[in-house]
Amino acid sequence: MGQTLAGKLIASHLVHGTMERDREIGISIDHTFTQDATGTMVYLAFETLNIPRVKTELSVSYVDHNIIQTDNRNADDHRFLHDTAKKYGAVLSPPGNGVSHHVHRQRFGRPGVSLLGSDSHTTTAGCLGMLAIGAGGLDVALAMAGRPFHFNMPKIWGVYCTGSLQPWVSGKDVILELLRRYSVKGGRGRIMEFFGPGVANLDMSARGTIANMGVDIGATALVFPSDEVTRDYLRLQDRQEQWQELAADPDPEYDEITELDLGGIEPLVARPHSPDNVVPAAELQDVELSQVLVGSSTNGSYRDIMMAAEIMKGRRAHETVSLDVNPGSRQVMENATRMGGLLHLVHAGARMHQSGCLGCIGMGQVPATGTNSLRTFPRNFKGRSGLQEDSVYLCSPEVAAVSALFGRITDPRTLGSCPEVPYPEKYDFSREWFVQPASSSEEVEVVRGPNIQPMPLFPELEDELEAEVLLKVGDNITTDHILPAGNRILPLRSNIPEISQYVFEALDREFPQKAARAGEGIVVGGENYGQGSSREHAALAPRYLGVRAKLAKSFARIHKANLINYGIVPLEFENPEDYNDLRTGARIRFPGIRRAVLEGGERIEASTDNGPIGLLIGLTDRERATLAAGGALNRVREQVWA
Repeated sequence: MGQTLAGKLIASHLVHGTMERDREIGISIDHTFTQDATGTMVYLAFETLNIPRVKTELSVSYVDHNIIQTDNRNADDHRFLHDTAKKYGAVLSPPGNGVSHHVHRQRFGRPGVSLLGSDSHTTTAGCLGMLAIGAGGLDVALAMAGRPFHFNMPKIWGVYCTGSLQPWVSGKDVILELLRRYSVKGGRGRIMEFFGPGVANLDMSARGTIANMGVDIGATALVFPSDEVTRDYLRLQDRQEQWQELAADPDPEYDEITELDLGGIEPLVARPHSPDNVVPAAELQDVELSQVLVGSSTNGSYRDIMMAAEIMKGRRAHETVSLDVNPGSRQVMENATRMGGLLHLVHAGARMHQSGCLGCIGMGQVPATGTNSLRTFPRNFKGRSGLQEDSVYLCSPEVAAVSALFGRITDPRTLGSCPEVPYPEKYDFSREWFVQPASSSEEVEVVRGPNIQPMPLFPELEDELEAEVLLKVGDNITTDHILPAGNRILPLRSNIPEISQYVFEALDREFPQKAARAGEGIVVGGENYGQGSSREHAALAPRYLGVRAKLAKSFARIHKANLINYGIVPLEFENPEDYNDLRTGARIRFPGIRRAVLEGGERIEASTDNGPIGLLIGLTDRERATLAAGGALNRVREQVWA
């Protein structure tokens, strides 16, 4: 049997371990990127390593999340990121350039490269035949310092595509169909690789959308072949010389295979409050709308914005609908302007916004009370929009634009013929949109605003641990539940003491006060605990409050890694029924926990108010050493300074 493309990409970057399923491997990282909601902490962590310049082939600092400057804090962060990028050798993409996922594949991504990004949707770059993985900011800082990225060797899930998409159906419908079938947990522990004759019928916009939301199905990464579609995309970017053909061998050996007939997919919509709550758009025709948003990291490409523009051409959005458009990048905005698309949208009554995440992360564009919002975004977790009792639906640009015309969710096929999107010969862009690093670190002084606080450091893991259960939660708890986004909280990303006061705000407003009274605490969760965004603050801020361990039926990959990086012990129930017996306020004692972690024990028996329970440790030797040291920064600084 031959090798999969994902297997080839891993093998070409493998520096530690062997490619055996569920065994830890380490890969070298060619590119890294950060975004401003995570980037300040990445650079604060990088500074503690006393390494003068990044050691990657390319590192880019994007400013795309906290771009609404309601006071000085976001602006201070942007200035800090400007200075640290210049000082440490990274390229800066300033506010207005666009969302990292769009800009990186437009200007920097190329087939065969490994990319680690401090954003869960880093998987987007897999559309170019890259090995692109999202991670916590601390892992990205370590990669910038030249260290490998470690993760368990995933299964390779082959998605065999046949046929072609029908008119009015696009990439968003493909990933929604997979989410409908397999849920937000379906891809855990897997890389999804798309192959088969139907892949050639998916354009780069479709591939980027599918790869973007791969993390929302739980996958570590998504990979498409680098083929003629890839070459044509790079030609449009005036980077055709960077193309190389990459594909699986003729007889690849996948761990599992799903067959996907592209021609059988119809326009779909994800209902509140999860991306996998999917039904056909035709079943939701009674859902009235007050807001329709087009754009974001998922559907902000040139093709997506222009598709909405062509649908709205000569028409007017319904009087009850606020139609907002967020182009994915400055390049998208410039070329859509040149091809007439923005004029169609403006005439249709759309409000044009700057290129950035905006409403996708709760930075503005909050819906009205008691109304429905239809968005081309990747996530619709409850409260993520900025309104706790929101009602957010997810869809393609086709469904969004047609629904905006009628004021209710509408199957776009009812409009008749689907328009064609016109393309320029080549995309216009300017290299001057980016700020290049200084030639010498010494010539740059880093300016820090008052909101930028030092990176907290924590002590080593004790011999024994005893703490109170501060909170018990259910399945599929997201990082938005643990630490919300939005324009109240995002500006505090550089200030851990301040942002920690919002931990678990959506579930228990008194949690920070309870943690302060307890001194040390435990959180208990169900299945897939910590899914969603890569935000390391969902581990770092609870650790700052004294959370020492998290017990769950299972953990999402990135969040578990973040917990380890900040010295919170992640333990899984040996018997899931023990979850039912634990209550908030119970005390749990972990005798000999340091020894169990360091000496490779697979389980530890903890004592509770109701008797002993077995907990699985399930860590690699590297992760055990990291936990014992009190976190990754402690351990790496010891190694660097030894």
